[in-house]
Amino acid sequence: MTASREMRAVIGAELVTVDRVEGSGPREPGAWMLVPTTGGVIGTIGGGRLEHDALSLARDRLAAGLTTPDTRRYALGPSLGQCCGGVVHLRFEHVPAGELASLQQRLATARTPVALFGGGHVGRAIVRACADLPLALTWIDSRDEIFPGDVPANVHCEHSDPVHAAVRELAPGSLVLAMSFSHAEDLDVVAACLQRRRERDDLPFLGLIGSRTKWATFRHRLEDRGFTPAELDTVRCPIGIPGITGKEPAVIAASAAAQLLLQRPTTH
Repeated sequence: MTASREMRAVIGAELVTVDRVEGSGPREPGAWMLVPTTGGVIGTIGGGRLEHDALSLARDRLAAGLTTPDTRRYALGPSLGQCCGGVVHLRFEHVPAGELASLQQRLATARTPVALFGGGHVGRAIVRACADLPLALTWIDSRDEIFPGDVPANVHCEHSDPVHAAVRELAPGSLVLAMSFSHAEDLDVVAACLQRRRERDDLPFLGLIGSRTKWATFRHRLEDRGFTPAELDTVRCPIGIPGITGKEPAVIAASAAAQLLLQRPTTH
């Protein structure tokens, strides 16, 4: 069950967030866990003694009915015996049941937007690979009824015909992967992304599935459309991490997901 779906069943909870880290810590600022009044914990602030102690305090606050936010300082080495050695500041705040919907939206803002063009085998594998990653996927295809009935909570499905028309409405900062069922569609998507970069410069990553031979053909066609060598040099084809081999959809998806994570803005 995804965190989003688990939250729907929660009746009041304590949200524990990593507010600040000095030195080394198990998680970065913004990492969170939700401790419900009943049911299991959602999310993690890093595990170990830090999470154990934070979980205990969160449950004590719930039992006592405390609603005033509080921030606690944890010295990982001296007080908790954790080898990270840094200092972590955790913020504790009560979340009533009626505010869980707005909490979901608030926590989602930390996700990096990804635009995935193509609902084929690799596209589906990428959606599965990214289900629990800090990414917000917009999954786009020109074909009707191509998307499965049940998708992860971090995925929004969108039908667009022509498919490249969706490029205009992508969230700023989107990481783009083009892998439609048609080379003609892929070419139009890449061209639309390059054009948007000229106009707004707000699509930091553009990846195209395929071989070097496919990219050589695409490059010539895009040059004919007026795009410069410098612009074309920014397109990543093949997608994925160099050195990871294999053409199975799950292997390509794992490599592409890792590549997307490398493109995320750093938080500290």
